[in-house]
Amino acid sequence: MEFIIIFFIALALAMDAFAVSLAYGSAVIQHTPENTFKVAGFFGGFQAVMPLLGWFLGERFLSYISGFDHWVAFFLLVLVSGRMIYEAFKESELKGWFEPMKFGILLGLSVAVSIDALITGISFSFLRVSVFLAVLIIGIVTFSLSLIGIYAGRSLGQRFRRWARFFGGIMLIVIATKILIEHL
Repeated sequence: MEFIIIFFIALALAMDAFAVSLAYGSAVIQHTPENTFKVAGFFGGFQAVMPLLGWFLGERFLSYISGFDHWVAFFLLVLVSGRMIYEAFKESELKGWFEPMKFGILLGLSVAVSIDALITGISFSFLRVSVFLAVLIIGIVTFSLSLIGIYAGRSLGQRFRRWARFFGGIMLIVIATKILIEHL
């Protein structure tokens, strides 16, 4: 898979973390560099680890579905993108988020924003992606967008959070369609 495609997948996957980072930036009154890097590190780290776990799962079952793996990859990416688009327009899951730096809350948010990356990692095994390059790119992009989201959230608030998720979902649909067309 081309570097540019992996980069766009990373951008799409990072939109949930970006949206949560925007909310974090707007919710926290006193920002410190330590807390900002902690949040971005959690999000980037989990986004990097989850596709690796998904890839290992996919590799385990690849021999059973190699004849229709491109359809599985397409379905999984469309499923992820549909969820992202749906979540863009539902009520915020961050209502009542009073102590965003508590370990349990930060861990829960990190897992929540990286579930899509786990599913995407499964499709990476079907598409024979260099998973270590993908993991590196996904982690760096998510970390960077999380930093940007926190700082932007301080000034922009929650105005653009929904649109970040929506466009992330649209990007994944385009990528999934490209993958399917290339394998037909």
